[in-house]
Amino acid sequence: MKDIIIPIDFSETSLNAARYAAEMLANRNDVNVILYNMFEDAEESATSAQYLESLKAELEQKGIDKIELIKERGDDFIDSLGRLAYQKTAELIVMGITEKEEWRQLFSTGSSLKMAEQNVCPVLIVPTDAKYNGITNIALASDFKNVDATTPVLSIKTVLEIFTAHLHIVNVDSDHYVALTEEYLAERAKMQKMFAEFNPEFYFIGMNDFYEAIEQFSRDKQIDLIIIIPKNHSFINNLFSSSHTKKLAFNTTVPLLAAHM
Repeated sequence: MKDIIIPIDFSETSLNAARYAAEMLANRNDVNVILYNMFEDAEESATSAQYLESLKAELEQKGIDKIELIKERGDDFIDSLGRLAYQKTAELIVMGITEKEEWRQLFSTGSSLKMAEQNVCPVLIVPTDAKYNGITNIALASDFKNVDATTPVLSIKTVLEIFTAHLHIVNVDSDHYVALTEEYLAERAKMQKMFAEFNPEFYFIGMNDFYEAIEQFSRDKQIDLIIIIPKNHSFINNLFSSSHTKKLAFNTTVPLLAAHM
């Protein structure tokens, strides 16, 4: 049984993420969805329970059979969510995204629990405007450096096994010319072996701007989900930085999965 946690604060953003997940996981008998709500004041407990029951009924109508409701009082959302994911041995956390600054906290070096560093489980980030229309094409972005030691194979396979989708492994590097270097060929062979059962296709894009390249690739290949492997905080901070001038198409339409070692 796969435990999948969906944090809910009853905002439209979190509700959209829950509905997206419900449609994504509909009619699967191997999934247990955990709706999780944290509230700060004791008097909010009854309201939380009522809203969770209402959302549970809605998701059951969408085809989710097993739904667990968890609510608790607290003030450190990231710490509590990480603890819950660890206790449940969760396969996935599905979260909506609103302000980029809030999401940077998930991967920052702040005082709260660093979910990425704890390597609890992959986090699926669902943009506010994302609508589930099936997942046919999944893109895995890799830098093709020391892939044996830096690719979270089990986490990625867990997600791939949820869907029947085509796997596209893509690398962006301005040094790509007519032919790949021996180093890239060797790393590609390793990746091919890692994900052999998914028959991956490989793409090497010779561009300077990673974001522009992935955006264009996503449009060209009709990508429904992008998997990234953050190896440092600066990558995530840059990706979700409010000061970043380029807004990727997938930031508003295509979910992004952060899978960590």
